[in-house]
Amino acid sequence: MTGRLTAALALGLVAIGALLSVGAFGLVAVLLAGAAVGGALALLAGRWNRAANRAARLPERRGTLRPGAGMAMLDALPDPVISLSRRANVMTANRAARLAFPALGQDEPLSFALRDPRLLEAVQSVLDKGGEQRCALSFRTPVERAFDCRIMALEAAGARPEAAAVLVMTDVTEQRAVEAMRVDFVANASHELRTPLASILGFVETLQGPARNDAAARERFLGIMADQARRMARLVDDLLSLSRIELKEHLAPSGTVDLAGLLGQTVGALTGLARDRGVVLSLEVPPGPLMAAGERDELTSAFENLIENAIKYGKSGGKVEVSLVRAEPPGEAIIAVRDYGPGIAAEHLPRLTERFYRVDNALSRAEGGTGLGLALVKHTLNRHRGRLTIQSAPGKGTTVLVSLPCPPAVM
Repeated sequence: MTGRLTAALALGLVAIGALLSVGAFGLVAVLLAGAAVGGALALLAGRWNRAANRAARLPERRGTLRPGAGMAMLDALPDPVISLSRRANVMTANRAARLAFPALGQDEPLSFALRDPRLLEAVQSVLDKGGEQRCALSFRTPVERAFDCRIMALEAAGARPEAAAVLVMTDVTEQRAVEAMRVDFVANASHELRTPLASILGFVETLQGPARNDAAARERFLGIMADQARRMARLVDDLLSLSRIELKEHLAPSGTVDLAGLLGQTVGALTGLARDRGVVLSLEVPPGPLMAAGERDELTSAFENLIENAIKYGKSGGKVEVSLVRAEPPGEAIIAVRDYGPGIAAEHLPRLTERFYRVDNALSRAEGGTGLGLALVKHTLNRHRGRLTIQSAPGKGTTVLVSLPCPPAVM
């Protein structure tokens, strides 16, 4: 419903821009009233075109619409809106379009910024034949985004060249993420929960049968069942956390966080775990705060995952070092988490951030791992427009590097 309303408003606002040279306030009132009453998008387009033809024959009266007013209204729309000439060149692009596609250039071909063949074919079809076309558009870099695109023909008003078509792009990334989340949750949960569920059911049957009166066996089996139940709870919690992160991964964080303070609190919270595992945990940060754009809770969870992994899987090295530096030239903060454990073979490194991928299944389960920790870290850093790099080799420990942008405004 929102996308349809945005498309209707965009179509009307582009037509207002086309009428700026004629500009009669009475005409604008008629146009806006038509847009409010119109139901179907095709009917709206017809009304705008008929109004534009009438406007070309009307004398100017009672002043003109400000040249920037039409663009200001387009900029207020939440979805990208682009008007195109008959040569498929960009005439205008609202604020949402400029933010989503920085390569858009005035009077430059649309194909310079959007190279999807299906979209360009649909645009050309509308420019050649008129009418309306729809297509789906998706991007995987820098973050995954999906749009429902509608291209609608416009009839030129007056003698000068005007917009020939308008492209309205409704962001459906969140809807697609919800659909994917449901599918992935069912597939992953059914696979990962099958083993602990089977284990619990087996012990329940044993306690109901042969071990009914065996107190020692009952205590042992109940302990195992509790461990398996906690494992399932961790799986569900991590799956839900991952789904929440993926749902808003395309939205850049709006807050700011002091990375030095955040790391200090995270290391402090994990000191007890390190001591229990016989690991010395150290932190080195520059003096004073180092600010970055980010959501504190999400970054805290990501760094907890990385440091906890280093403690659990690199404990044989006896120490874990966490450091924060300001990259030169300024613009990035680099966080390193290094352990001196057994290291990881090269063939595993590209797959470490996949869901449920484990280098050693038995060790991971023994340490309470769900196989989702690094996937959570990766998607959190994608949302923060950061990078994750893992350096490791057998016998040489593992270093995990996190790069986060630190714009001058928050440094």
